Amino acid sequence: MPLDDLSDLGDEVLLARYAQGDRMAARALVLRLSPRVLGYAARLLGDRAEAEDVAQEAMMRLWRIAPDWRSGEAQVTTWLYRVVTNLVTDRQRARRRRATNGLDEAPEVPDGSPGVVTRLIEADRMAALDAALVQLPDRQRQAVVLRHIEGLSNPEIASVMEIGVEAVESLTARGKRALAALLSGQKAALGYEDEGAEA
Repeated sequence: MPLDDLSDLGDEVLLARYAQGDRMAARALVLRLSPRVLGYAARLLGDRAEAEDVAQEAMMRLWRIAPDWRSGEAQVTTWLYRVVTNLVTDRQRARRRRATNGLDEAPEVPDGSPGVVTRLIEADRMAALDAALVQLPDRQRQAVVLRHIEGLSNPEIASVMEIGVEAVESLTARGKRALAALLSGQKAALGYEDEGAEA
């Protein structure tokens, strides 16, 4: 079956087809899920190379579980986010154990090279957001990224993080307040005051 014909199939159907030996189904799942998994891992870790390792490992685990997948118990994406969350937590613990100085934890400095003004402003905003996200406690960062960047619902986040919905709401609210505080002094530098003046 051509790849285009597989795009309408659900994740579980594609996973089942992969388990039966359909390589095109695996390719369709990779194209659909890898960018989301990579983006989530990158936001949690603040390191693209490490995030690529995590995303690759998460997808490998999905392929290994495919023959035993029990349909209806969990969504494929929810399961994948949970795996990524656990892999990231393991890496963060290992990082803390081996950290000898604070340089490994420092956020990257945004690239200040000249270019189109709109792109620069957006790049600065994303860099500021990423730098602020890295400063949040791990669980708050996970909840905020899953809710506001990945677009998961609170019950889905609760399933990924293996906590209650109320805990998700609390973590998300505290994370948003902390982000607002971290970013509050940067409105003018990030071009938000100019937008408000034009309105």
